[in-house]
Amino acid sequence: MRTLTKEMQAQVSPAKAIELLREGNKRFVNNLKINRNLLQQVNETSDGQHPFAFILSCIDSRTSAELIFDQGLGDIFSCRIAGNILNEDILGSMEFACKVAGSKVVVVLGHTKCGAIKGACDNVQLGNLSILLNKVTPAIEAEVSTKQNRTSSNHEFVENVAVLNVRQTLKQIPAKSPVIAELVEKGEIALIGGMYNVETGVVEFYENEMITAQNVNEEMHPGLV
Repeated sequence: MRTLTKEMQAQVSPAKAIELLREGNKRFVNNLKINRNLLQQVNETSDGQHPFAFILSCIDSRTSAELIFDQGLGDIFSCRIAGNILNEDILGSMEFACKVAGSKVVVVLGHTKCGAIKGACDNVQLGNLSILLNKVTPAIEAEVSTKQNRTSSNHEFVENVAVLNVRQTLKQIPAKSPVIAELVEKGEIALIGGMYNVETGVVEFYENEMITAQNVNEEMHPGLV
């Protein structure tokens, strides 16, 4: 498998970037990972990097983006934080990845059985962790289908909150980053959410909710696109 060069990265469209991740996840699930010479990739990326994707995912030890998408050194930016939440530092990293380094897609990746989501559902209070978990509160409040037992003991409630957390984080990105919003409007990048199943290894992409130049411009200029 060849290491990404600037020329190769330039030929990757946002749609192709998502397809590369989808294909990589299929290889992972089927235990057919590509044979890579990682030491060679160390040498080939020593003077620069040209990743095609930025993955915002959880710190959960089961959700390494490089592994579940079968990617090598220099292929993706992997940004990990409990609950795959958003803050200014992550947005800045995302802006660097896309505006400066040329990544073509931003993925917000949640996962099933997420400990951070469970903690937020239980209103865990623990030092700085409480501040982080508070960022999941909007997703908890948006989950209105569950009327009773709105705690981590309710598996369905937890999974519903995890999905809503991904969706809300995805929408926050262009709203809070004019840099990312402009790249989307120009069609240079796309934003997409997804969920990783810790039992099967499968990633489900939320393609119907993908944020692209077309639907962003439709929202801004209805009837003109």
